[in-house]
Amino acid sequence: MKFSRLTLAVTAVLGASLSSAAFAIDLYVDSDTQQIFAEPGPNRVKLGSFEKVEETASKQKAELEEIRNDLALKTNELKALDEHMKEAEQVKVKLDKKGVQFETADKDFKFRLGGRIHADASYSSGDDYLDSEGDHVEANDGTEIRRARMEFLGTFFKDWEFKSQVDFADNSVAVKDMFVQYNGLESLYVPLSITVGQQKQNFSRELQESSNDLMFMERSLMDVLNAPTVDRAIGLNIASMNKNWTGQLGIFGDTVTPNKEHNLADEGWAINSRWTYAPINEKTKVIHLGVAGNYRVPDAKDQVNDKDLRFSYETSHMSNLNLIDTKVVEDIDNIKMVGLEANALYGPFTIGGEYTKMWLDRKDGSGDLEFEGWYGETSWTLTGESRKYKHGKFYKVEPKKPFSLANGGWGAWELAARYAEADLTDYTNGGQMSNITVALNWYVNSNIRFMADYNRVLEIQNSPLTKVGGGQPDNLDTFMMRGQLAF
Repeated sequence: MKFSRLTLAVTAVLGASLSSAAFAIDLYVDSDTQQIFAEPGPNRVKLGSFEKVEETASKQKAELEEIRNDLALKTNELKALDEHMKEAEQVKVKLDKKGVQFETADKDFKFRLGGRIHADASYSSGDDYLDSEGDHVEANDGTEIRRARMEFLGTFFKDWEFKSQVDFADNSVAVKDMFVQYNGLESLYVPLSITVGQQKQNFSRELQESSNDLMFMERSLMDVLNAPTVDRAIGLNIASMNKNWTGQLGIFGDTVTPNKEHNLADEGWAINSRWTYAPINEKTKVIHLGVAGNYRVPDAKDQVNDKDLRFSYETSHMSNLNLIDTKVVEDIDNIKMVGLEANALYGPFTIGGEYTKMWLDRKDGSGDLEFEGWYGETSWTLTGESRKYKHGKFYKVEPKKPFSLANGGWGAWELAARYAEADLTDYTNGGQMSNITVALNWYVNSNIRFMADYNRVLEIQNSPLTKVGGGQPDNLDTFMMRGQLAF
């Protein structure tokens, strides 16, 4: 059926003239006369239901407004969900070879939980000796937890860092590191960091390096001089480091152990510095040179005999057998030390050593003493890996193929040897000693290492011990093994 434009126009006019109260109206057309009617009848065909234009527009506007409101509500919900997701992503948690780590999205705040376990076993042969009173003594053989440490490291507001390291070995609690470090000057292109608290003093590469990274289970004979004088202490330290050189200068008191055994026992103090330079510093080629100096005024306990300055060497940490044991207590005014370092790395090979010279001056200027110690070491990684070098320190081997029966990797294997001497003969009761150490290390992966050391005493003079049959206690053999977990 066809309708003219006039019919449609009339229909629209009729729809517009209806009462505003009417919602809609049905219209009919006579098929013969083509007249429009509001009611059905003979020959009338329904055109449809019609609404007022104003009401239709109003309804559409209301529907659009409702849609807009609904969209706004959904948008707010999406925004809230997005904010929630951002908050959830703000702190990233990661667990890998470095331990458990937390970090905010902007990296302004970080926290890491690490630790180490060193489980040792030792056995000595040829240790049948007599002490100065004629009593029988020998090295203790057995097992021990050499180190059991937990450490907490963090960053606050990007520029502030802290480290807290506590050791639970020997069934006791001891604070190792406990310091705060400020690195904000780097943003001003001043490559300086300032550290306050219990930390390692600035002397000796061997002493600076972590026990997790040493090639041997224990530090060398030279440490007989360094450990009592330039190990950890509370102090203020300033350091500047880049790829090829480092410089450190600090002033230190004594350790975290409070000095309150005697009402005259004021703490001692020291100032020391260490500088290193690497004229060649490539991934598999390194030349390392270093020099360090230390000046210390001992604490007053040395003057009231409440604490002795002691230089001694144990055959192993498990043992209480001191082959040289020197106590210096008479009127020490100051201690001066100089240390020299030189190392080279070429692919899987390393060679190097250190030398320490010590002068002990007495208050009256008479009977001043001079001690010295040194060592030379070399290593070869049988599986081809190179040790890592950064900021004047060497780090342990990272195996290219960690041990895995499924994947066929065997980890990294390292063979090392060291010769060392300590000379304390300038003192009446001092001694001189030399030894050689051979080590075989198996790096299972980045966190687990097994170590085996053989140590032989070559020569001793003026030892407080003697053999049962007479003579100096040389030719002592010590075998040590370690299982290490560090993260």
